[in-house]
Amino acid sequence: MIFSSLLFLFRFLPAVLLLYFIAPRPARNLVLLLTSLVFYAWGEPVYVLLMIVSILISWLGGLAVDHFLTLGKEREARFSLILSVGLGLSLLGFFKYTDFFLDTVNHLAGSDIPLLKLALPIGISFYTFQTISYIIDVYRGNARVQKNIISYGAYVTMFPQLIAGPIVQYKTIDEQLRHRRESAEEFAEGIHRFMVGLGKKVLLANNAGALWKTVYTMNAANMPAATAWLGIAAYTFQIYFDFSAYSDMAIGLGHMFGFRFLENFDYPYLSKSITEFWRRWHISLGTWFREYVYIPLGGNRHGRMALIRNTMIVWLLTGIWHGADWNFFLWGIYYGILLLLEKLVLKKYLDRLPGWLQHVYCMFFVMMGWYIFVYDQAGFGMLKALFGASGGGVLNRETVYLLYNNAVLLLFLILGSTRLPKKAAARLLERAGEHDWICIALRGIFYGAVFFLSTAYLVDASYNPFLYFRF
Repeated sequence: MIFSSLLFLFRFLPAVLLLYFIAPRPARNLVLLLTSLVFYAWGEPVYVLLMIVSILISWLGGLAVDHFLTLGKEREARFSLILSVGLGLSLLGFFKYTDFFLDTVNHLAGSDIPLLKLALPIGISFYTFQTISYIIDVYRGNARVQKNIISYGAYVTMFPQLIAGPIVQYKTIDEQLRHRRESAEEFAEGIHRFMVGLGKKVLLANNAGALWKTVYTMNAANMPAATAWLGIAAYTFQIYFDFSAYSDMAIGLGHMFGFRFLENFDYPYLSKSITEFWRRWHISLGTWFREYVYIPLGGNRHGRMALIRNTMIVWLLTGIWHGADWNFFLWGIYYGILLLLEKLVLKKYLDRLPGWLQHVYCMFFVMMGWYIFVYDQAGFGMLKALFGASGGGVLNRETVYLLYNNAVLLLFLILGSTRLPKKAAARLLERAGEHDWICIALRGIFYGAVFFLSTAYLVDASYNPFLYFRF
């Protein structure tokens, strides 16, 4: 079940909201836990058991760590930490990487070891990182141990952020799990954020994805360069609007239930460097790797070689986290090298360039990064086409046709990647601020239109993917 589905919008979410708000306040975490398990089981019922095992391992690990720390037994606490984190990572590694490892061995050794062909549990990369951060923060003293298994289970399974994040660190919502207060204002803010995300996903991401699908199914052997760049641009917009839309909807749903999740995107396509891009893209993942890998390794505190080593370790892990395939491995190396080049060599030169040229530089390498990321669909032929080596020239009639038919979509995608729509809306509401009823009417018309158009699209849509399901 995904947020941008009629089943979720018209059945699951209304039923959960009804159950949640008629339940006594002490029982609301239990409602969240049970409904989240139903949400997860809808697509993969067998893997609910895996999630429950993961919850028990990390919950018991946190209790053990806290117990031994209270007794002053540092060695036992550290052992409990290593054991519980190791078990969590083992589950993630087994289900996500076993077939990749076996397939690599078969190719290198010429063997024929049968693959397990296990389906990847949805959201396992996200909830595993959440459980690990909880145990580490309890060990560090940055989070209170959660002795209530219901509340802890609600944290891990919470359906708003279960399948695509943001990766919520326990310490950021500990108090909310214990003593949150829902309100009409929070609920209204949640609807606002959810509707923005729904529109971005259904009206923008899906249509950008359809354009990308059209291009990558073409024959790359004679593809014009402009067509190839149009395709990569479409994928660049698709993955941003797809993923940021789910973060918007997750944050909106959190508001509805009284939670405040941290932001996960900050207009990354406005960046003027790769370093800035990764401060704005998937913020929760970057924060996680910085706090639990980069800084513990020493960060940049021990000289240039340590900086290079630690950066490459983080980015190899970042690439592998995204998927069990060589293109993700290369994608991590690619960004690790780019970030090191900026930090050690390029920054002083980039700062001297005009802002627009810095932006062009950044977006060129970001788009090439997305090519590596989606290589399994694009293939090597598209890389040749991107640089005019396919023999297809610069453009042809088909390129012009695609540009003509998608000009309005591309305009909305470009504008939607900037702050302009938000600023325009704020200015409009500010002008109408003297008349509250006008503001309410404008918001109602906008959200009603987004919901109506999105629903109409979903009723007739055969293309409604979610890219981060496989991560």
